[in-house]
Amino acid sequence: MVDADLRVRLAAFAFLDERRKRLPDLFDRRELQHGFVLDGERVPLQGPPGIFKPRICSLPLSITTVPAREGRPRPYDDVVGQDGLLQYRYRGLDPSHPDNVGLRTAMQQRAPLIYFHGIVEGKYEAEYPVFIAGDSPESLTFTVTVDERRFASLGNVAEDPAETDIRRRYVTRTAQQRLHQQEFRERVLAAYQRHCAVCRLRQEQLLEAAHIVADREERGAPIVPNGIALCTLHHAAFDAHVIAIRPDYHIEVRRDVLEESDGPMLIHGLQGFHEHTIGLPVRPHLRPDVHLLEVRYELFRQAGDSRR
Repeated sequence: MVDADLRVRLAAFAFLDERRKRLPDLFDRRELQHGFVLDGERVPLQGPPGIFKPRICSLPLSITTVPAREGRPRPYDDVVGQDGLLQYRYRGLDPSHPDNVGLRTAMQQRAPLIYFHGIVEGKYEAEYPVFIAGDSPESLTFTVTVDERRFASLGNVAEDPAETDIRRRYVTRTAQQRLHQQEFRERVLAAYQRHCAVCRLRQEQLLEAAHIVADREERGAPIVPNGIALCTLHHAAFDAHVIAIRPDYHIEVRRDVLEESDGPMLIHGLQGFHEHTIGLPVRPHLRPDVHLLEVRYELFRQAGDSRR
């Protein structure tokens, strides 16, 4: 990879860094397709194809996984392999397609790229730098690893291959977990029209997606019926079994908390919602799964019994 090409990549990383500092929201498709200006030339970061090379670059600059639409799988079945690494689909079925050749060359030259992961329609999270670590024409996939900027050599410093592989595998697994959690949050918040199901708070910085059954459990799938949009206070109270949401969608405050006297915050923040009904998604199939609420409510009951 020529120095000029690396310069574009570093400028792209700097642009994304600055945008995140200024506005820590997801990246909009339009702003990614508009990109930034370098030496008087506009550099788009994303285009219609998943493998994208702007005119100024000699190799692809970014790869994109589009978001799944409600009730449908992603158009391209990019998956996390058993090794925890992303298996990114070829462009089409021909290994010799110019886009596939471009990624293959990026792998050979250890060129850093940007990975845009679709969270919801038109909104993306960015991971960078990422590297093409493998190529499998048999399965029509490339293996992608994520690295940390502070450790990545970006093509200018020799690294120990074994150490680099271990680090990138760990960073990639962490990144995948973060992306899936963010995707879960966005879908849950959208279903609840971006307000807390308990208190109706609409300050998005204070809203979170609470799992009904924890994601580490067998039934804890990251799907909207296993989630409830809650503000930070009520999410903490829900996780601590201070409050419960019964299968009839009513809020129940733990008895010892209900009987406690501790000022207006307790009264208005928790006790006042006892026996109220939560706000529900408009679409019935997105509402909390009553069977999962039963599982969670039993844990709440056990927590209450242990305090007696």
